[in-house]
Amino acid sequence: MADTQQVCANYSNEEEGEESPEPETSRSRRRRFKASNMSFGEMLEMVDILKKADYDEKYGPYPNPNVRKAKIIAKVVRSLHRNFGVRRSKDQLRKRWSDLKLREREQCRKIRRVLQKRK
Repeated sequence: MADTQQVCANYSNEEEGEESPEPETSRSRRRRFKASNMSFGEMLEMVDILKKADYDEKYGPYPNPNVRKAKIIAKVVRSLHRNFGVRRSKDQLRKRWSDLKLREREQCRKIRRVLQKRK
């Protein structure tokens, strides 16, 4: 097994034109979160925060929309970790929100009904 690792390391170094086998810092240090199904409670929390913060910019133009959206998603990440002990990446949450809005409309309606009853 050590021989195959050495061969793979040499092959990748030849492709990249590097002399020394340096570890890839940009990819190896990137944190990966295992994608798992979101519970209904997690989705409620996420949708509640996104709606309150006007994530979809329904109530006016904002000066730096991308920065603003990144801060809102970071708030959702912190909230899910604090309340449910689940770590989700920002990309996972963005994709889940998009899926809820576009593909899973019935699920989104259920969430909105529950949020209306909370108020």
